[in-house]
Amino acid sequence: MTKATIVALIALLFMPLLALSQEKQPVSVDTLSNQVNTLKKDLGVLKRIKVSGYVQAQFQIADSAGQASFAGGNFAPGVDKRFMVRRGRLKVAYTAPANDKGISVSQYVLQLDASERGFALKEAYAKITDPWSGWVSLHIGMFDNPFGFEVPYSSGLMESPERGRMSQLHFPNEGEVGAMLTLQGPKGSKWNWLKWQAGFFNGNGSPSSGGDVSDFDKKKDFSTRLGMERTTKSEKFKYGLGISYYDGGFRIDSVSTYKYGTDAAGTKGFILDTKAEDNGSVSINTRDFTTRKYYGADAQISMNWKGGTTTLRGEYITGEQPANSSSAKSPNDKTAISKDVFARNFSGAYFYFVQTIMKSPFAVVVKYDYYDPNTDVEGDDIGKSVTGTAKATTATDLKVDTWGFGAIYNIDSNVKITAYYDMVTNEISKNLSSYTQDLTDNVFTLRAQVKF
Repeated sequence: MTKATIVALIALLFMPLLALSQEKQPVSVDTLSNQVNTLKKDLGVLKRIKVSGYVQAQFQIADSAGQASFAGGNFAPGVDKRFMVRRGRLKVAYTAPANDKGISVSQYVLQLDASERGFALKEAYAKITDPWSGWVSLHIGMFDNPFGFEVPYSSGLMESPERGRMSQLHFPNEGEVGAMLTLQGPKGSKWNWLKWQAGFFNGNGSPSSGGDVSDFDKKKDFSTRLGMERTTKSEKFKYGLGISYYDGGFRIDSVSTYKYGTDAAGTKGFILDTKAEDNGSVSINTRDFTTRKYYGADAQISMNWKGGTTTLRGEYITGEQPANSSSAKSPNDKTAISKDVFARNFSGAYFYFVQTIMKSPFAVVVKYDYYDPNTDVEGDDIGKSVTGTAKATTATDLKVDTWGFGAIYNIDSNVKITAYYDMVTNEISKNLSSYTQDLTDNVFTLRAQVKF
């Protein structure tokens, strides 16, 4: 064997060891720095993603089996006790990093609701803020309607289990699909306490249990609120005010439209509105639309003192609501209106009193809300028979008052137990056989809410 061959064999034997020794050489400072920067960037993205949510599980007892209810929906036939997941929310929000002026230009939000009744989309929107002043932002997608205080107020923060009857009827599931501008000074601005919101929406509300609320007409509803919130320097006293306006409607298909009034013969009832009536005689692009107008005012006061925190809250809404003979509810699906339309002048309000017990985890709440779906008629005049082309009023036109009494136990910042009793009183009329006396339709709710 020649010397050259021996050298070659030795080289082949030691080449793997040489490669291994090179792999064990220290990583360069530049490489390590790049890896750290990449890790910081990934962690920065994760820090800008916020995942939150809550579950509201509850047990309810109703006065009557199968009763209609606004305390989480109607009870099934033959059922007067039920367990249910009222809300199961999961919310993901991504907020972009601030620019050199400290303004975060974009935000993405997605919120889902899950219960034994199915899945529903609650929010899906993009928020874009002007990068120069931070005063103007645009929401586009599905989000809470900006009307009033109770509708956009978080369900997880409410002291009562449910929103008032009027809010549920006029703004089903609170959300809307559309676009909204917000004008508000950024945090730290001396004008941050003042906020104006205005937007255009489909007007169909948001889905429940996976429902489809794609718009069925070309009309877009306008909704706006101007509000203010102030806090004293000591932060012991907070107060807020707001005014709201809603202007919308929906397409009238091959149905008749009625408004409450008096006909030529002096008969009171729902009179055919010939101005709005089209009976399907025109094309889908030129049909008339109903009138849906709301006017609202709200106020909130909160005071911190030795006895705890006292909160007073109220809201009043009035206007015109087009619906049908059996319900005052706004449209909440993608289907064009197939029943005759009954336009009513309405009014409603709610008032809260909430008192925390000193520095304990306990609080009490008293709530009163009323809804009068037809302010033009009352008492025994409801349900009276009519003649001619007029239509009689029905149980839908009865006023309903609800008193709520509750106790809240905040076990910690994430867990809240609520015991609440709804006392519902309906207007009575001798002309409606089922409403000659108050219905037995009160509801007791025991709820556990856990959030993260």
